Amino acid sequence: MSKQPVAIVTAAGQGIGAAIARGLAERGYLLALMSRSGASVTLAKELGGVGMNGSVTETADLEAVVALALDKFGRVDAVVNNTGKDTQSIEASGPGYDPELERSVTEIDDDAWQFGFELYLMNVIRMARVVTPVFQKRGGGSIVNISTFAQREPRLMFPVSSTIRGALGGYTKLYADRYAREGIRMNNVLPGFMDNWPLSDGVRQTIPLDRAVSMQELSSTVAFLLSDGAGSITGQNIMIDGGVNRGL
Repeated sequence: MSKQPVAIVTAAGQGIGAAIARGLAERGYLLALMSRSGASVTLAKELGGVGMNGSVTETADLEAVVALALDKFGRVDAVVNNTGKDTQSIEASGPGYDPELERSVTEIDDDAWQFGFELYLMNVIRMARVVTPVFQKRGGGSIVNISTFAQREPRLMFPVSSTIRGALGGYTKLYADRYAREGIRMNNVLPGFMDNWPLSDGVRQTIPLDRAVSMQELSSTVAFLLSDGAGSITGQNIMIDGGVNRGL
C-alpha cells in the first residue's frame, strides 16, 4: 500500500479536471484519472498515476476507477467529482437576471433535464455509493464536487446546470451530516467564469475582481478542501467566482 495520499479525479482529460489533477500531483498525491477520451490516460502517465476511459454517468465506470486506484495503490483518500459542460448553456450575459435574455425554460425537453440529472447529480450519488465503504474501512476520506457559481443564484443562461446543481447542494449537506462522524467529508466548489474560456468585456465588467478565475486558484482551493487543514469543513458550498454572485 502506498504511503502517499491517493486521489481519484473524474473528467480529468482536459480543462478544470486536468488542472486539478496537476495541482494534486504537485502536492504529492498519487492519481487515478478518468475521462471519456484517452486524454486522462495520457495525463495520468505523465503524472505517475493510472488512467482509464469512462463516463461519470455509468456506474460500472465509477466502480472501475475506484477498483483501479485500489489495485494500483491500495488506498483511496480523496475523490474529485468533475464533469462536463451544460449542453443547454448559451453565451453568458453576466447578470443573474437579464430582462433582455430571451430564453424559454419550458421548451427545454425531458431528455435535456434527464441528461443534466445524470451528469450533475447522479454522478456524485453513484460515486458516493462506491467509495464510501472504502473510506469507512480506512477511517476517513474527502470528496469535492465541482459545481457552478449559478448553483447559488440560478441563471437562465445555465438553466439545467444551475437547477440540478441546486439539488446537489442539498445532497451534499445530507451526506456530510451522516458521514462526518466517520471522518468522511463532502464539499462543493462553485467556480465562476474560468480563464480557460474567452471572457467578453461585458461579462468581465460584472466581476468585481475584473478578471476570470484562474485554473491554479481553483485547483488550490480543491487541494485545500481535500487536505487535513480543512478537516472541519464539510457540507459547504465554497464560492470561487471573483465576487460575481450578489446573494448573502
